[in-house]
Amino acid sequence: MSLLWRHRPAPPPAGVVLVLHGGEEHGTRPPSRLNPPLQRMRPFERALRRSPLGDTLGVAEVGYRCRGWNGERADAAVDAEDALAELVREVGPGMPVVLLGHSMGGRAALRIGGHTSVAGVVALAPWCPNNEPVMQLADRRVLIVHSDEDRVTPPGESLDLAARARTVGAQVARCVISGSDHAMVRRAPTWHRLTTLLTGALLGAWAFPEPVTKALARTGREADGLDLRLPLWAPAGR
Repeated sequence: MSLLWRHRPAPPPAGVVLVLHGGEEHGTRPPSRLNPPLQRMRPFERALRRSPLGDTLGVAEVGYRCRGWNGERADAAVDAEDALAELVREVGPGMPVVLLGHSMGGRAALRIGGHTSVAGVVALAPWCPNNEPVMQLADRRVLIVHSDEDRVTPPGESLDLAARARTVGAQVARCVISGSDHAMVRRAPTWHRLTTLLTGALLGAWAFPEPVTKALARTGREADGLDLRLPLWAPAGR
């Protein structure tokens, strides 16, 4: 099964966050339930549940068939697309969905982000190889968060994808968390707070911080708002 519910409100939810954890470049074995990339997303889910959205927010995750992206097979994206389709069948096409993905999961979220039910994408330290497609993101809201010290997924590649996505009509903002790492362990509270802030704003629960609003309004080859620093718009945390 591609769709796994983590929290499903009894009444219809105000929105749903579909979580896509990280993985590997290659690998056909299925991830275990104790898989570290999967477990790393649990604090993000708890932070969302503790937010003012609380019990009105549905939280689900993509169940991958295998650990890897696996080249042109793009297994994670295929599984994500299947999970999203199943989610829409269950909650209805009018329910706003935010895709929250880390690393390989961020790549998968960006790959399927053009779906009509997607209210926006929050991509954390996303894996963005050169020439990754962006046309599907036209007219979509894309929020990227990356550390400037990530040694696994180069932050320069997410900057390039953000710039290319903006040229095709995506509404893009990109924030840099200084001094963190790919696993989002250093300055973890900042990652959790920031992700909750962005996700809730995409669902209309509260407003975006002003610098993000301005970044999302930029078009074409404008570079403003693709290198936002946290003191401008969110508590820096520890």
